[in-house]
Amino acid sequence: MKKLQKQLLFLALFTTVGFISLQIPFNKLAGSNVSFTLFDFFGPIAGAFLGPVFGITSVLAVEVINMLMKHTAWTTPAIIRLFPTLFAVYYFAMISKQGRGKWILAVPVLAIIAFLAHPIGRQVPFYTLFWFIPLIAYRFRKNLYMRSLGATFTAHSVGGAAWIWALNLPAKVWVGLIPVVIEERLLFASGIAISFVLTKKALSFLASKHVLPELKISQG
Repeated sequence: MKKLQKQLLFLALFTTVGFISLQIPFNKLAGSNVSFTLFDFFGPIAGAFLGPVFGITSVLAVEVINMLMKHTAWTTPAIIRLFPTLFAVYYFAMISKQGRGKWILAVPVLAIIAFLAHPIGRQVPFYTLFWFIPLIAYRFRKNLYMRSLGATFTAHSVGGAAWIWALNLPAKVWVGLIPVVIEERLLFASGIAISFVLTKKALSFLASKHVLPELKISQG
């Protein structure tokens, strides 16, 4: 099978599976209104299998199609939610490759600067300590869990910087979010790592049975 045909096949496959996973609730975080779906675990790994461009394309397609099918209003919060996972996809796909994808480390740094540039952000500067995690995780990028943790906190940094400017949430809200973020992101990182292992094994099995062609995977 030609390379482009194979890429398009897996793009369609991951987009379909991603859309299905987005419809499956996983859990609601205790003490919050945050509802998880399996897509929170599956989405960030797409770039490791499809490459960063096709991975981002797949995840964005899933999110947009879901909004259109559910007739979600294109409000500022809804638009903001489209983008954080795309940065997680790139981080997870590229950060394990020596000398490649390092620019993604600028994203949490810029998020810190943007957050602290906001008057409310300057009242809770300690909140941005979360966004040093992707920088630390880079040092341990061969570890799958650290790679997953870096990816999910990269997404969190993008969302946090955007939310504070879009909604002007008061400082007490950001302080209250700290324990929620810790529990949420540790769970996300575990889910991302497990999803990667299971997806890799499933694709390898299907390839061994000649159901699907072999796919090069970013191992980490």
